[in-house]
Amino acid sequence: MRRLWGRLTSVNVQKAVWALDEADLPYERIDAGGSHGIVREPAYRAMNPNALVPTLEEDGFVLWESNAIMRYVASVSPALAMPEDPRQRAHVEQWVDWQATSFTPAMRDAFWQLFRTAEPDRALVAASLAASQVYATILDAHLAGRGYAVGEGFTIADIALGCAAHRWLNLPAERPDLPNLRRWYDRIATRPAAARALGEPVG
Repeated sequence: MRRLWGRLTSVNVQKAVWALDEADLPYERIDAGGSHGIVREPAYRAMNPNALVPTLEEDGFVLWESNAIMRYVASVSPALAMPEDPRQRAHVEQWVDWQATSFTPAMRDAFWQLFRTAEPDRALVAASLAASQVYATILDAHLAGRGYAVGEGFTIADIALGCAAHRWLNLPAERPDLPNLRRWYDRIATRPAAARALGEPVG
């Protein structure tokens, strides 16, 4: 039995869901976090002491951190296997970590203020949009002439970056057009697993 704990409005849960679905691994998803609660309960914290989502539970094996879950899924699924070439694999790892440490954190204040705050702090929103624009522009330049984030095939780098881009592109704010990012995102968003992971309204 495989379970994934976490709500689909979480960008980190989206990454895990997309990876599991790309890998065609059956699982049960249980809403947790946010208004669903659960994450502060002792039974959940025994699995994930951080009281965060997602958490993957698989026949007694427990794993948290969305990027670790994606890497694990890639390690057990031929459909989502990492590139054999060590340099390409390193580039996949690079972009996965960049999403978590740079792009998504830069847009966090804009997201929280615009979607989850009754009276947004416009100064925070403007600063966050400016910071995230820097990273979105880096990604746009990288994607010029590319079908996928790394190499010639779909990888977990596309999942991590795709979930972040989904959130960034749906922020209700004006941003310059980034044609390479948009073209790449529109392509990978048509994948069935992407539709399931990103199907909930942003918020």
